[in-house]
Amino acid sequence: MGKEVKYIRVSTTEQNVSRQGESDYIDRCSGSIPLSEREAGSRLLKDIDSGKVSTIRVHSIDRLGRNTIDILSTIRDLTDKGINVISEKEGLQTLINGKENPTSKLILGVLATLSEFERSLILERQREGIREAKKRGVYLSNGGARRKPDTVEKFLSKDVNKAVLRRLKRGDSLNDARNTSSGMVSKPTVIKIKKAAIELGLL
Repeated sequence: MGKEVKYIRVSTTEQNVSRQGESDYIDRCSGSIPLSEREAGSRLLKDIDSGKVSTIRVHSIDRLGRNTIDILSTIRDLTDKGINVISEKEGLQTLINGKENPTSKLILGVLATLSEFERSLILERQREGIREAKKRGVYLSNGGARRKPDTVEKFLSKDVNKAVLRRLKRGDSLNDARNTSSGMVSKPTVIKIKKAAIELGLL
């Protein structure tokens, strides 16, 4: 018959684990890592499958996963295997005499609903942010940001571009217009200046 064990996770090696009690299973890692991918967590799950563990005691249910959905999924999997999960902070016990605790089931169900609601709010805020960023012209398809592009007028108002434009108005060729007192301008830039000037009716 399996035994009761204590599982502890702390975020860094510097954290003191004594406040969570003694344990054979201690992970010092980020909470963003799923239980199955943690060193002690993986060992615990193997011991469960081999019948060595019947009850897991944790300081808080947030020790068992990377987010609420992951935690609830982990608890569900453990409960389905007949493992009683006891959370000291929340006062939860998933099984009583081998049967699912209805109070615990209700609380976990509420947490699942709140988690899904929170997720939908986060996604909606992200979509709103993207829509606003697109309106401002600062959103890239990969989700990154970029500087808002210059208007045609602002582009032509730059000193070096104004110098090129003066030479173009004078009838200089594209190659000749590249040479300004501020230095040599690239040919693609000169072409862009000419195109912008034509667009505004300046050439």
